[in-house]
Amino acid sequence: MSQVYEGYERQYCDISSSLSRKCTSAALLQGEQKKQKVSEIKAGLDDAESLIRKMDLEARSLPPSVKATLLAKLREYKNDLNNLKNGVKQITSTNTTQTRDELFDLGLTDANMDSTDQRGRLLMSTEKLSNSTSRIKESRRTMMETEELGVSILQDLHQQRQSLLHANDTLHGVDDNISRTKKLLTSMSRRMSRNKWIIGSIIVVLVLAIILILYYKLTRHR
Repeated sequence: MSQVYEGYERQYCDISSSLSRKCTSAALLQGEQKKQKVSEIKAGLDDAESLIRKMDLEARSLPPSVKATLLAKLREYKNDLNNLKNGVKQITSTNTTQTRDELFDLGLTDANMDSTDQRGRLLMSTEKLSNSTSRIKESRRTMMETEELGVSILQDLHQQRQSLLHANDTLHGVDDNISRTKKLLTSMSRRMSRNKWIIGSIIVVLVLAIILILYYKLTRHR
């Protein structure tokens, strides 16, 4: 519910209760005291009517789901205000010679009782709406906490994915190094094999040369 609307609503309930008490006391007064009290009541009615208009404007500016409920409550407040106005009319229409019993016979007491009952129902409706608002706020808070948890999990998964990608890149780098090392070892092995053949050939040539030299020397001495 709008906080602005709630502020207007509290002010109206306070004014309505005060006007109800003033109407009851004004019905028991006579002369100038009664006129003064009626003037105070009329001024309070103007304030209450101004608050009704403000609540109406505020309710119509809210989303449809909330506006319908507030407008229904506002109709109850308008009925309550009309009852107060009727009570004032009944007070002002009586003359100064009427007794207390005659004033009550005009129905002022019934009107005040009806207003009290209506205010009671309005307060109950307000309490129910406040409870519904609290439940909505609690659900919203739970949804926000769930959303925050989901965001945290997604962030963790993103970090784990980055770690896995980094590990994969590292493995690819190690694999490339192993491949290069393997090629280098293969090349060295081939060179060693070739060098062995060269050394072997040289040894064979040297042996043959030594044999020829020895043969040459032996045959010459003969």
